[in-house]
Amino acid sequence: MFRVVTCNTNGIRAAQRKGFFDWLEKQKADVVCIQETKAQIHQLDPALFEPAGYHCFYNDAKKPGYSGTALFSRQKPKRIIRALGWDPVDSEGRYLQADFDGLSVISLYVPSGSSGEVAQARKEVFMENFFEHLRALRKKRREFIICADWNICHKEIDLKNWRGNRKNSGFLPHERAWLDRVFNELGWIDIFRQVRPEPDLYTWWSNRGQAWAKNVGWRLDYMLTTPRLSGSAVTASIYREERFSDHAPLTIDFKR
Repeated sequence: MFRVVTCNTNGIRAAQRKGFFDWLEKQKADVVCIQETKAQIHQLDPALFEPAGYHCFYNDAKKPGYSGTALFSRQKPKRIIRALGWDPVDSEGRYLQADFDGLSVISLYVPSGSSGEVAQARKEVFMENFFEHLRALRKKRREFIICADWNICHKEIDLKNWRGNRKNSGFLPHERAWLDRVFNELGWIDIFRQVRPEPDLYTWWSNRGQAWAKNVGWRLDYMLTTPRLSGSAVTASIYREERFSDHAPLTIDFKR
């Protein structure tokens, strides 16, 4: 099996203090994707933040304590891509791609629009530009796994209180339609749903109102794959026994 783990840590130093790396060591993942590291590489002790047995890569935001992505892989990548040539991807460290033989794995952090109209407008510019990048990736002669906090729920099954969130960022009709286009027009696959079609499976919970305890959540973290990887997921799980972040780690095992 080829095991991929993705998690928005909402601060990798905070997640480390809560035991994230102790848990990760037991997972025996082949690739680990992390979003929202909220740290500069010089602030991270390699003994704590570069797990043994992995090639470790970080892409920091220029703004300290903000955004950022990371990727750990057991096999040494042939190439690492950290920039796409436009903002806020590059300046906020939102994209990290590792190229292997015939396969690329991407750690991606899509901006949130929940803080207001300005943030939502930035998110939508990002979505427009990234759609074209997704189109370009589909033309390449390789397979892709994109591990991301997309900051969007696709369908009603993907969040508990969908009726009350239809006017909120993350479940706006045009955001959901954007994902429709990603899947239907470009052919990307929501690989998790091939294995786990049932309801009440979420990856993010508000810190308010006992949302975690009551499982009142949102599924914001998805792995998207190219069509040739459709059907390749064997198991998919969301880890909730411990809480390292307001997001939970998502693990998918693929056929080799």
